[in-house]
Amino acid sequence: MRYPILIALLGLILTGCQMLPPAGLPQRDEPAEVIDIGEPQGQTRGRSRGRVPRQVAFPAEEYAALEKTGSAAVSGRLTLDTASGRVVGAGETISVAPITTYSAEAAEQALAGRAVEPADPRARAYTHTTRTDANGHFLLRGLPAGEFYVSGSLVDPASGKRRVVIHQVSLAPGQHRQLQLSR
Repeated sequence: MRYPILIALLGLILTGCQMLPPAGLPQRDEPAEVIDIGEPQGQTRGRSRGRVPRQVAFPAEEYAALEKTGSAAVSGRLTLDTASGRVVGAGETISVAPITTYSAEAAEQALAGRAVEPADPRARAYTHTTRTDANGHFLLRGLPAGEFYVSGSLVDPASGKRRVVIHQVSLAPGQHRQLQLSR
């Protein structure tokens, strides 16, 4: 049960992602970042072996300035395009978390192919999660305004590895953003 949550949290801290433009502006044709993480299916999960210790302390002041709830929403669909067709992320966790300086260290490590220790529970208090339906669709309401990572993960049947798909999005108060969390 903890493995999907850890994967989702790792996905939230990755950088180098597609930035969705504010509403009303044309979107760029750039893919979302897809990162291979985890082990092939059937292998032991939940091990902390190989995790890099965090060097950056949790920035309590930065998080204290953030809102935990609001009137914005994000919806979309989680998919992965493979050589054998489109894989739908049914029953997967979708996470929306604020972009903060705390995530910078973890993002750098993740882009280098290393995972850091799990996030501080205080950071998780600002992360919103939901599950996709049988067709990979999701909806998260009650989000505050700000800059966020929207992430999900699913297993690539060709490799058996779990892949994280992540988008970076800006939300204004009351705004509803739709996105395809796919590659």
